[in-house]
Amino acid sequence: MDQNIHKTIYKVNHADGTGSCFYIKEHNMFVTNYHVVEGFKKMAIQDNDKNLFLANVVLVNPDLDIALLSAEGDFTNLPEIRIAKSGEVKIGQKLNVAGYPFGMPFTVTEGTVSSPKQLIKNKYYIQTDAAVNPGNSGGPMFNEDSELVAITASKITDADNMGFGIPVESLNKVLQEIGSLDKANFNVQCSSCDSLIAEQTEYCPSCGERLSENIFKEQKLTDLAQFCEKAIENMGINPILARVGYEAWKFHKGSSEIRMFVYDRSYLFCTSPINILPKKDLEPVLKYLLSGVAQPYQMGLENNQIFISYRIHISDILCEKHADDICHNITNLAFKADEMDNYLAETFGCEFSEYAKKDAI
Repeated sequence: MDQNIHKTIYKVNHADGTGSCFYIKEHNMFVTNYHVVEGFKKMAIQDNDKNLFLANVVLVNPDLDIALLSAEGDFTNLPEIRIAKSGEVKIGQKLNVAGYPFGMPFTVTEGTVSSPKQLIKNKYYIQTDAAVNPGNSGGPMFNEDSELVAITASKITDADNMGFGIPVESLNKVLQEIGSLDKANFNVQCSSCDSLIAEQTEYCPSCGERLSENIFKEQKLTDLAQFCEKAIENMGINPILARVGYEAWKFHKGSSEIRMFVYDRSYLFCTSPINILPKKDLEPVLKYLLSGVAQPYQMGLENNQIFISYRIHISDILCEKHADDICHNITNLAFKADEMDNYLAETFGCEFSEYAKKDAI
């Protein structure tokens, strides 16, 4: 696979999980699966260097399981993906599946075509034995010439060596109809007549086809998620860009990576891996970490990784008496972490964490 092509492949992050997408230069849009973005109209996309961009869902076609995203940013330097001619995929042909499985960093797996036209629920898919995992959905499948042949769709649960892709014919069908697409709005493409529908309705205004139920509705955040995102917004961070799953957030404030997540449906953890212990003269830094200087936050160690953390019981968050103080403490953790990593580096010679944002150190 052309090594430059990986620059066109991004991770999709929102409040219900992660997926993959890829950039179509001709249309200045990103392509993913509908099921990857279902229930959301705004989300973050992230390149392999962890740069985040706000993206809007501008078109969905639930029948074909395809969605198009318009992102805020300059993507003119990205290479162009060449789309293979339809009908060129053959049994035994080599394929590369690229994306972000399980939300991990970018990976490519290689396999062969098991079936170029596998019929599943009245739709044809390309079947491959390449490794396909949750998070790969929405990413590209390339042939040996680095041409796009399919959009990774899914794998059969508990089945090995069975991944599926939506053939490029389906993507071409969508792209052929977007000349009048208004990127400022969310549009649904009718599966019957291909019309683009921007106004919320139950039936297609052109042909009368019944649209997918709740297609225009957005998934609501929980009360806890709304509380956390208020604290994140107070840090000067767009909370949409921080979402990495259900009631989970990860972002950088200055150089420090901030992680927020719910544990055991009982506690909200806010933590930051700030520094690495020095290899010698440990006593001064260990005494400092045990001194309680970071209150109300806790300093901790895992192997040689230093953390600053804040743990709150969810019942306290939902209590009006403590809510304002907790929100303030969550917000301030990000500023404290960004201050603390510099102090530990300058005072005790602690290296910055491998999770630190290098250009902000």
